[in-house]
Amino acid sequence: MSLGFFAGQNRNEVVIVPPGEGPSRWAFGDRYTVKSGEHNTGKSLFLIEALVPEGGGPPLHVHHWEEEAFYVLEGAVEFRDKNGRHEAPAGTFVYVPRGTEHAFRNVSAKPAKMLFMTLPGGKERFFLNVGVPADEDTPPPSEEQRLKDVAYGYAVGPEFGDEYLE
Repeated sequence: MSLGFFAGQNRNEVVIVPPGEGPSRWAFGDRYTVKSGEHNTGKSLFLIEALVPEGGGPPLHVHHWEEEAFYVLEGAVEFRDKNGRHEAPAGTFVYVPRGTEHAFRNVSAKPAKMLFMTLPGGKERFFLNVGVPADEDTPPPSEEQRLKDVAYGYAVGPEFGDEYLE
């Protein structure tokens, strides 16, 4: 996949990714649009815009190489960790230290919109290979595809420092 639309990457220039720009994938039933990664922030961070359908979200997992942070823009998301379940309505920030098992699920009746990032960058290498392309008018894929994405996570997750637990 070409990432040529990111002008100025790693050249001490401001990187601007306009609305609607960045490669998008349907993965784990969610729509993920890559805004930043190694290609334009020099391994500093990875930022993704997520549209999570009602009931959507990834299975319980651990990132062994990165810290992860989430900001809920619209809707309400339930985060799960070893201490239980935590509701996160719009405006909520969530930080997940590396090595911490976690999952999230949209608990609102409409799609939830979120930003999430990992530090350092590089996680886009996983997200650009899981799931299926998501053009602007592409509907969410089938449950069969979501299950394929979960299987992909189990199979290749360790190559990216990830461990899927359910």
